[in-house]
Amino acid sequence: MYAITGSEHLQLTSVPDPDPAPDEVVIKVVAAGVNRADVLQRTGHYPPPAGASEILGLEVSGHVESLGSQVAGWAVGDPVCALLSGGGYAEKVAVPAAQLLPVPAGVSVRDAAALPEVACTVMSNLFSTAHLEPGELLLIHGGSSGIGTHAIQVASAFGARVAVTARNPEKLARCAELGAELLIDYSYEDFVSALAPHGGADVILDVVGAKYLQRNLDVLAAGGRLVVIGMLGGRKAEIDLGRLLTKRATVMGTTLRSRPAHGPGSKAEVVASTLEGTWPLIADGAVHPVIDSVFPLADAGAALDHLTDGSAVGKILLEV
Repeated sequence: MYAITGSEHLQLTSVPDPDPAPDEVVIKVVAAGVNRADVLQRTGHYPPPAGASEILGLEVSGHVESLGSQVAGWAVGDPVCALLSGGGYAEKVAVPAAQLLPVPAGVSVRDAAALPEVACTVMSNLFSTAHLEPGELLLIHGGSSGIGTHAIQVASAFGARVAVTARNPEKLARCAELGAELLIDYSYEDFVSALAPHGGADVILDVVGAKYLQRNLDVLAAGGRLVVIGMLGGRKAEIDLGRLLTKRATVMGTTLRSRPAHGPGSKAEVVASTLEGTWPLIADGAVHPVIDSVFPLADAGAALDHLTDGSAVGKILLEV
């Protein structure tokens, strides 16, 4: 099969076909999602977990090509999408069967590649970790990102109020179309001041990290929960513990890729909860994949550059 290999200079090369372990399936890939983790891995800042493929790619869609000896409930030819630890930028990939999801009703096989990473990230962080409740105010930093555009839809469908930060009026307008109520242009607006009249945020989903830590604490409502899932603005910052205690606030950090395949807090648990909580919303039309652009697999480098330049709204896909 062919796959994207290399780091700075990505290229399409021939590599051995994967063989499924007893609990795995092999997917013939139709499309792969492009994520910021891929950008970090490409530059040597996010190595794959032990035992994972060195090939980039954390989510794919396609059809089941072969089954491991212990796999039940799936058949060759089934249209699926999957959460991966690596290996998605390829014609085929092996993945634990517990990380498979059926392609949702009303979504094409190609477009389903835009769902696993964002859907699992949003479900695990907003609900399993932050316990977002209907009527609460959720602040999403980077509302026009792949995660942001999905989180707006899911939180709105759940009955939460949604505030977003984004860079320009066009991106904010897209966020509004998806259900965001409070729109903050971070190029000139301060999100703390913007949310003060609304009592602050009950939950914050943050991809920025250190740069926003103090202001995130300032804007949290009493009993608020800050979930940090990225470090675009740095890894280290001081925290005012007095401010944290006074607000009875919680600061949490999570990742998805490094979770174990099985057991408590595993990828299998996250996938199961996403199938139960998000897939019905997609089937009902309340949530849909937001796709910015589609590149051929051979142009993976250009797709990553497009993600890095910050102009995309929603997900970028690679089509095989």
